[in-house]
Amino acid sequence: MSDPDTSSSPAAASPLPLTSPTPLQLSFPFHREGSRVWERERKPPAQPRELPSPLPTKRTRTYSATVRARSGPVFKGTCKNFSRSQGHGFIKPSHGGEDIFVHISDIDGEYVPMEGDEVTYKVCSIPPKNQKIQAVEVRLTHLNPVSKHETWSGKIISS
Repeated sequence: MSDPDTSSSPAAASPLPLTSPTPLQLSFPFHREGSRVWERERKPPAQPRELPSPLPTKRTRTYSATVRARSGPVFKGTCKNFSRSQGHGFIKPSHGGEDIFVHISDIDGEYVPMEGDEVTYKVCSIPPKNQKIQAVEVRLTHLNPVSKHETWSGKIISS
């Protein structure tokens, strides 16, 4: 008959033990601060332009924050200032209150906002404390007739 040591499971049928094709190596993912390796691998401090922005842009905003912003009400305001080279500006709400930050990635449309342009926008809170807000889905509704406007491609258009 059958031997009691053998069973019908596939693991018991193979006499070879399970082994990994590569040897297992354990190491810390980082070096200790006091070690010489740490000092040799230390890089110079990053330049300010290389630091990631703490403000959420359209690319870095979480999905839940995007959904909350899209479902929110639409507000009206006037562009207070906008710097294309710096990539941000501020909107003065028509209902009054504190100026609202706007990032270049949150502007929809073909024109660069100029001072005095009327805009519509939705708001999204700025992490980590969510105490301040920024404008998202910004659309220019009425261009300021006094100033010349520029498209994102660089064409200057008088309004």
